[in-house]
Amino acid sequence: MKASELLGKDQEALQKELNELLKAQFGLRMQIATQQLGNTSQLKKVRRDIARVKTVMNQKEAK
Repeated sequence: MKASELLGKDQEALQKELNELLKAQFGLRMQIATQQLGNTSQLKKVRRDIARVKTVMNQKEAK
């Protein structure tokens, strides 16, 4: 996911995207805890996507 894609979305769509990413992060954390996750780099990608969404939300809120 790129920041340019997120800039075209409104606050409601960004909040929905954030909720989905947080659920995905929780699922990945549970898979790590039960040692079912083979590709641990997925967690890093999700964390960065969450940060991107939050950054874009804060930028839009400041305008």
